[in-house]
Amino acid sequence: MTAPVVLKFGGELLEDSVRMNAVVASIAHIAAAGTPIAIVHGGGKEIDAALKSAGIEKRQVEGLRITDEPTLEVVVSVLAGIVNTRFVAALSAAGVAAVGLTGADGGCGLAEVAPPHKTVDGRSVELGRVGVPDRKSDTRVLRTLLKDGFVPVMCSIGMTKDGHLLNVNADTMAGHLAGALRARRLVIAGSTAGVLDDAGRTMALLDPAAIAMLVSGGTATAGMIAKLRACEDALAGGVDDVVIVDGRDREALSATAAGAVPASATRIVATVGTRS
Repeated sequence: MTAPVVLKFGGELLEDSVRMNAVVASIAHIAAAGTPIAIVHGGGKEIDAALKSAGIEKRQVEGLRITDEPTLEVVVSVLAGIVNTRFVAALSAAGVAAVGLTGADGGCGLAEVAPPHKTVDGRSVELGRVGVPDRKSDTRVLRTLLKDGFVPVMCSIGMTKDGHLLNVNADTMAGHLAGALRARRLVIAGSTAGVLDDAGRTMALLDPAAIAMLVSGGTATAGMIAKLRACEDALAGGVDDVVIVDGRDREALSATAAGAVPASATRIVATVGTRS
């Protein structure tokens, strides 16, 4: 099987029909070019809105959602029951052979309960029903779908060995799956043009050493920290490179999936010497 490209879409790109239709058009273009792709998505803002409606407080630390049992119920219902189904339906209507999944399907998103999170400033924070992907995840269902020309669309819900569901950060899930599938590239698509420096300019190239400086120096925002950690995980898993791109830019997204690196994107590699 040709090595796939893993595409991760932030929930902000899927929260209304206009943005979702633009994303769907981009994916349809990428799929039509014959590129095997697997998709991971989040749904943060819709989860926030559902929590507010339910009277449940939103709590986060460095881009990671602190998840108690009531919060987990909302997360699962929104991601799997609303966002994923709506996304898959839109892709199918556009001619993409999309199949919606959670980490419970075939054990493809096996996870363990996350240990206390160590913050940049040294605090230890319990995350609750949050999962960390398990390297023993069974990716056969994803590989089978990809081999047969389908596009797996996975929401970031993990599952423990004994069947309990966990909330997994979507960037973390994407980084893990990219490594597990031996993807040739992980593309993280959100609503910003790559990783920005202190002056608001896109940084063209990063490696783990540069990421460490961004995090320790306070340049990386809370949400970006989770993305950068996911990038490191993907590279450690054998992915050639990671590109963070503005998912609202159809041409940039399509070019990135095809192997290019748009000027408005950030490429992340294992070492800065790998500039191929």
